[in-house]
Amino acid sequence: MTTTSSKHDLSIFRARFSKLRARLRKLGIEHFFITNPLDVGYLTGFLGGDSYLLVSPKACTIVSDFRYQEELEEIAPLCEIIIRKGSMTAAVADLLRREGVKEVHVQAETMTLAERAAYGAAWGKGAEKRLVPCSGVIAAMRAIKDDAEVALIRKAVRIQEEALLATLPTMKPGMTELEVAATLEAEMKRRGSSAPGFQTIVAADPNGSLPHYRPQRHRLRANRAVLIDWGAIWKGYHSDMTRVVALGKWPAKVAEIYQIVLDAKEKAAAALAPGRTTKEIDAIARDHIAKHGYGEHFGHGLGHGLGFNGHEDPRITHMLVETKLVPGHVVTIEPGIYLPGIGGVRLEDDYVITAKGAKNLCSLPQDLKWATLG
Repeated sequence: MTTTSSKHDLSIFRARFSKLRARLRKLGIEHFFITNPLDVGYLTGFLGGDSYLLVSPKACTIVSDFRYQEELEEIAPLCEIIIRKGSMTAAVADLLRREGVKEVHVQAETMTLAERAAYGAAWGKGAEKRLVPCSGVIAAMRAIKDDAEVALIRKAVRIQEEALLATLPTMKPGMTELEVAATLEAEMKRRGSSAPGFQTIVAADPNGSLPHYRPQRHRLRANRAVLIDWGAIWKGYHSDMTRVVALGKWPAKVAEIYQIVLDAKEKAAAALAPGRTTKEIDAIARDHIAKHGYGEHFGHGLGHGLGFNGHEDPRITHMLVETKLVPGHVVTIEPGIYLPGIGGVRLEDDYVITAKGAKNLCSLPQDLKWATLG
């Protein structure tokens, strides 16, 4: 990963620290130990990894190692930098003792039980009890994007769209799924994506019925469909889209479910607005698919949040506690129908919730005519 900060925009990160400290005060938390590398990146702009952050009421300290010493100089105005000479556990324990910390809250989402025990042992006898698990503190902040974050996601979307448009003309019968994925990922990197947002899905023929299929040496065939789920990363921010194309004539059943999925997606997307709940939006697409007799073939949630992570809050699903949408949420809408032995259709775009509704950050067409190659 690369750093996203620069000397002229550290004010963004100072504002995030101020917001975090306000949240910590409300929660009665004085010292907060951050081990999630994405949260470290969100607060500082540093995305190198293997570096932890201690946030105190008036200061913050990042503990890292020699590999990142030069890179970290850029964020020196934000926080103290400690380049450890020994283990991370020893360096953090020394820091906690130096600061006179009596109790520190840790991220339950990322710190394992073994790590908690190790930090406690390094800090001192009985200190493990002073490492207090908490969760969701920064996730709640990251869920609501500002205009600058939305612009970065929009740029990631443009990269992945241009990459697909460059890849589609190269797709021919006989090409393998892995070859398509390699071409698509190379086209994204040529346009500035630091890495694919996740393992690119290229699922040909019946493989499309597997929602999280991993591409293999299966070859594309004429008059068959191919599901492509891909994403880019721009300065740490993710985009995520899915399209289905056919190399020639569409198989009749796949064409049938394509239109059902497209209509379900558009109905759910049209309902996105502040105050609507994640379960309500999920139900709109789910009910439409069920009405057409394919309810049992749509088993995953309708969408998820996007940002520094490819999957983050809010989750648009019927399987979790519902959340009210607010301006600044960026979410995917991705209904699907999956038919074993035949294939599947999933269509996905990225939306930002606005004051009055939602805006689609994606621009690629979705109609069957556009999706027909050859």
